[in-house]
Amino acid sequence: MELSNLVHASAIPSTTLHKSSNNNNVEPPPPNTDCCNGSSIYCDLTTHRIVSLFITDGGFAPTAPIPTAISNLAALEDLALQNLTGLSGSIPPAIVNLKDLKDLKFITFTAINLAGTIPSYLSLLKNLTYLNLSSNKLTGSIPSSVLRIPKLQYLGLDGNQLTGTIPESLKLLDGNLPYLVPSDNQLSSEVPASFRGFNFGYMNLARNMLRGDGSVFFGANKTTEKINLSGNAFEFDLSRVELQESLTGLDLSHNRISAELESLDLSYNALCGKIPAGGQMQSFGYESYFHNRCLCGAPLESCK
Repeated sequence: MELSNLVHASAIPSTTLHKSSNNNNVEPPPPNTDCCNGSSIYCDLTTHRIVSLFITDGGFAPTAPIPTAISNLAALEDLALQNLTGLSGSIPPAIVNLKDLKDLKFITFTAINLAGTIPSYLSLLKNLTYLNLSSNKLTGSIPSSVLRIPKLQYLGLDGNQLTGTIPESLKLLDGNLPYLVPSDNQLSSEVPASFRGFNFGYMNLARNMLRGDGSVFFGANKTTEKINLSGNAFEFDLSRVELQESLTGLDLSHNRISAELESLDLSYNALCGKIPAGGQMQSFGYESYFHNRCLCGAPLESCK
């Protein structure tokens, strides 16, 4: 069954579709059969309205573009279209019809050949907490309006062709500890200095063309878990940066970062992993690193 027919059918309560047990095709349901038992369709047990639609990996025969009938899913909480190579086009304006759904929290449109710009009308989906548009062909800049979705906690834009910079309106999400993932794009310019007072949960800006002072993402009072600034042109003195204790992952490779360290003593801690190679890290002796839990690599023993 084509995707458009599937979505039209799934807007109808109690009598939609079922999956054949013998293959991955979608067939009309037998008479008097509840549709809400398919692996791609999940329903409210009381109302039998579709609350989750998850279509991936070409399990259904897709057609272009994304069908506007999605806007008929009046009880939707989670919408995911993934790895559907037959789809194309842009995000349909009809999706705005879902703006009054208080339980619509998750939208995933990944690897479905979306093109054009990110529409500003997505900002009308005020209850979204998760928006993932990664691995598409989106162009243009990141609209500041999308960063005004008040409850947004995750924005995945990686693997597109976006240009411009990170809008300063991202600060409006302060308190959400947002996960921002615009890696593998063509973003340029400098990041706003005001980000120094903003707390991210996770930040991945890898493989763009961003420049300027990347130290704005660090600070003792922040609680960021992972930061990836690799593959850009950030310039700052790492020796003057105070890292947040919450960090579990940090990648600063392929930038213009410097560090003028006269001494280094990380001994008698609980550090784990490989000591980064290059720069000044190997210029300090064994005593700078010893008595850690599972630290390895020169000048310590090689990692197994």
